[in-house]
Amino acid sequence: MLNSLDTCFLQHNEPVKSCLLFLRSRILKHDAGIKEAWHYNMPFYFYKGKRFCYLWVHKKSAQPYIGFVDGNKMKHPDLLQEKRSRMKIFLIDPEKDIPVKAVDALIEEAVLNVKSKM
Repeated sequence: MLNSLDTCFLQHNEPVKSCLLFLRSRILKHDAGIKEAWHYNMPFYFYKGKRFCYLWVHKKSAQPYIGFVDGNKMKHPDLLQEKRSRMKIFLIDPEKDIPVKAVDALIEEAVLNVKSKM
């Protein structure tokens, strides 16, 4: 039986599904202190118990994205604030190669933001 997390990823069609599964794997492999949980009805990632990012699909563009909890403290030029006050998102085009270096750098920056508050 699938849990809510697995169901969330598998409900999407390709190539969005593969993109989300890759991002999930990349986030979890980044640091042993990162854990995944079903939170706010979406896959959320915690670093040592503190929320730092989540995965979702943008309603208008239908592109998967990584949402960063303290994105307002991050300066990457491709992060979008939209109507959020604290969070920023990094859209991924599932039809193109995933910008792995940018994803890794953003995950690292988000983890460092959490560490700085500990």
